Amino acid sequence: MTEQVSAGIERPLRFVRSGDTEQVWFGCNFWSRAGGPFMWRSYDEEVVRTELVTMRDAGLDVTRSFLFWPHAMPEPGRLDEAVMDRFAKFLDLHTELGMRTIPTFLVGHMSGENWDPEWRDGRDLYTDTWMVAQQSSYLTQVATAFASHPAIVGWLVSNEMPIYGGPAARKDVTAWAQLMVTAIRAGEPVKPVSIGDGAWGQEVTGKDNGFSVRDLAGLTQFVGPHVYPMGDDVVRQHLRAAFVCELAAVTQLPVVLEEFGVSSDFASDEHAAEYYRQVLHTTLLAGATGWLAWNNTDFDNLPEQDPYRHHPFELHFGLTRADGSPKPQLHEITAFRQLVDRLDLPSCTRWPAQVALLVPSYLDAPEHWTFEERERTGIADALEQSYVACREAGLGPAFVREPEPVPAKARLVVVPSVKALTVPTWHHLAECAADGQTVYVSYGLGDTPIQRGPWWTDLEPIFGVRHTLRYGMVEPVLDDVVEVRFRTGFGRIAAGDTLHFTAVGSPGGRSILPVEAIDAEVIAVDQHDRPVLTRRRHGAGQAILSTLPLEYFAAHSPRVNPEDTWQLYDALADEAGVERAARVDDPRVLVDGLSHRDGREFAWLINASGETIDLQLYGVDRLSPYEVTVVQLPGEPLAGAEPSAAGSLQTHRISPKGATP
Repeated sequence: MTEQVSAGIERPLRFVRSGDTEQVWFGCNFWSRAGGPFMWRSYDEEVVRTELVTMRDAGLDVTRSFLFWPHAMPEPGRLDEAVMDRFAKFLDLHTELGMRTIPTFLVGHMSGENWDPEWRDGRDLYTDTWMVAQQSSYLTQVATAFASHPAIVGWLVSNEMPIYGGPAARKDVTAWAQLMVTAIRAGEPVKPVSIGDGAWGQEVTGKDNGFSVRDLAGLTQFVGPHVYPMGDDVVRQHLRAAFVCELAAVTQLPVVLEEFGVSSDFASDEHAAEYYRQVLHTTLLAGATGWLAWNNTDFDNLPEQDPYRHHPFELHFGLTRADGSPKPQLHEITAFRQLVDRLDLPSCTRWPAQVALLVPSYLDAPEHWTFEERERTGIADALEQSYVACREAGLGPAFVREPEPVPAKARLVVVPSVKALTVPTWHHLAECAADGQTVYVSYGLGDTPIQRGPWWTDLEPIFGVRHTLRYGMVEPVLDDVVEVRFRTGFGRIAAGDTLHFTAVGSPGGRSILPVEAIDAEVIAVDQHDRPVLTRRRHGAGQAILSTLPLEYFAAHSPRVNPEDTWQLYDALADEAGVERAARVDDPRVLVDGLSHRDGREFAWLINASGETIDLQLYGVDRLSPYEVTVVQLPGEPLAGAEPSAAGSLQTHRISPKGATP
């Protein structure tokens, strides 16, 4: 089914720029199998050439390269000339082969081991002025030496500095980062810079390591998440990188998926290919415009060399085996690039969103708010599961961060399993409902016993209910499965239909908000006739309350998706009048898309399951397990627009057998 989407929250694609050119990066993190991190002391140009050609021929023409700091700067203030000469040859090879690279300076941490220059002598990397001066000198010297080299397309300060330097005070990290960027700019003033920290800051993870995504964005030109999830649900696992990309875009910088990948010791070839396929496409739809896989090659030839000796799984993250033969994941990147090139990506934008997913300000609350870390990480967990349910319902949400106002173009506002919002935000949500929007909020206390109650206000004016809580107590959910029976039709859920939710979690988390309806309609109840879903109308708008933490339950359940929250979200969207450019009534098929400026519309049909799905929609009969198909929807070019040089793309299938036009 296809609808014309009238308007929504704009979700542009943002690109790293080189002058006036918007760049799309397809590449990998690069170490040669002739040495790994020690390659600059055992440099084998022919091996490196072969490795680069393999990547280039597969469509990966950007590398993230690393200057191993202990070798590059063996003494304070002095660069190793031999290492610099070899790095220059490496850059020249890139130019000869039509490739580009992003050098990384402070390495530092690599593959499970921290490596210090011998002369560091335990000095703090962020606050010791002499040590900061040495780092600055190093960055300036290298940037000056290679400033004019055409192979260099950007710079990265470090590799995973939160592991190497450790977490630190936000003010100290930000000051250090400012000095590092200034040092690069002293040698080369133009090319884009980022920190290489992994975007693991509090704005994304809820954990304060000092590397604030907001603060660092003021110094850099792109943000680079490093994503290696360890999960218990396949759908969440495949969508985690996309979710991280959405959160990492908090400052509207371009997002480059700077590291992602799998070790063949942790995933079979078949499942590794599935993971790559799902991550590449879902992160594109989440706004990423660059992909640097970890990494180019396996290192079976270096079993006695650290870090591989003591982290043996690090031997096998390669896109190729140690003999140079490609793994299936390399073919996935090739197929993905073929598609993206045909789309003319800089001429595309993401489909507008009519659903807003509200991110509470407590996710990155300042320290003086006394909000515990496990409460913050719980917010991230609930948001992630809500994001999954949105995607299963065919809803690509826009992330709106409290205290930003919810855009008027959002027809549905989703606030999942929330313990706390600030008072102005509760007032704003009431205004949203009064202005015609549908506001959905689900109750959730999370896992901490501290001030264990809803940090809510205006429950009765907004939702038309009165709670019956006892101070310091929760109303436990004792049933292992909650049966939610609908008293009235809601969206496409008929009166009498029942949804089922597995109840799990801590004593506080596994609880219900007991309420009495005062000026609200009870839409659904549990098997004990307690209100679960209520609605209070506000003119043309409405406020809908779930007294159960549905997203919390699912977030804490293994191998749960798809679970029934997607049906509730689907019904909420229908009740709110959300338009969908493409729709598939199967939660296993994730649907989203891009619009080309010439008027063409491209829909992604992503099978998020290990089952073959009979579809019979959009000219697609079926989807194989974990297959991705992209279709061009019917539509006329915009007035005066010329057809794209990419030509017409009708159907592009990416399956275990690769891409077919």
